[in-house]
Amino acid sequence: MRNKEEKGFSLIELLIVVVILGIVSALAVPAFQRALIAAESRSVHATMRTMSSNQAMFFSQNQRFARLDELNAISDGGLGTLVAPRILRNNYEFEMTPVNPTDTELQNEYEIKANRYVDGVLYSFKLTNTNLVRVYPSDD
Repeated sequence: MRNKEEKGFSLIELLIVVVILGIVSALAVPAFQRALIAAESRSVHATMRTMSSNQAMFFSQNQRFARLDELNAISDGGLGTLVAPRILRNNYEFEMTPVNPTDTELQNEYEIKANRYVDGVLYSFKLTNTNLVRVYPSDD
């Protein structure tokens, strides 16, 4: 015999709550992941703008562009962790092309790429002495 004063949740009520939580988490997790990738991309874009400014300053003083280790030294290590000849920051790997450019090559131009793979998708930026380009994937 049931007492009408019993308190608690029935199994059906608990199952409904679990289903609702599952639906909410299924919608929230992908949105959170997209937001995280977008934030990291903005951070890398800002880092590369800093590199571009530092390159202009370095060129005006040395008549050539800087290597990654020199750029990181100008920023007191603020560009990321130097793992020669690369810089690592926010899951992105920054690398010059060619990897070890000569002083003569750096008198005319430079190219720095930032790459990151997420679930098989390449997120890439390219900085040259003329511009900064987001290579892949597109902004849409």
